Amino acid sequence: MKVALHSTLREGAAADYRREHVRIPDELLALFDRAGIRDWIIWRSGDRLFHVVDCEDFDAAMAVIRAGDADRRWQEHIGVYVDDFYGPDGEPGYLPLEQIWGLQDQRRADAALPDMGID
Repeated sequence: MKVALHSTLREGAAADYRREHVRIPDELLALFDRAGIRDWIIWRSGDRLFHVVDCEDFDAAMAVIRAGDADRRWQEHIGVYVDDFYGPDGEPGYLPLEQIWGLQDQRRADAALPDMGID
């Protein structure tokens, strides 16, 4: 599964945040492996950060990550650059954004429909 997260940078923190993400700590990489996170990509637009997390089960992965000291240390370190995470309704919270549409989802749904022979 892939989920999207949204956070915001503090004013003037973009360069530092980018620098800190050139390479994250090995202990955090190992924690992501234990949590079943296959990939985590972050995009930036102005002060907005958009994260896409690829894992088998997001809630289970977050439970593993939140229980790890590596994540606590990373959040304390990187938290000086980030104001907050936001949920699907714009309220502060660490919740996945609502997916509205996906090209591959539509293609899979269309492929599953029976052929009615209508052109």
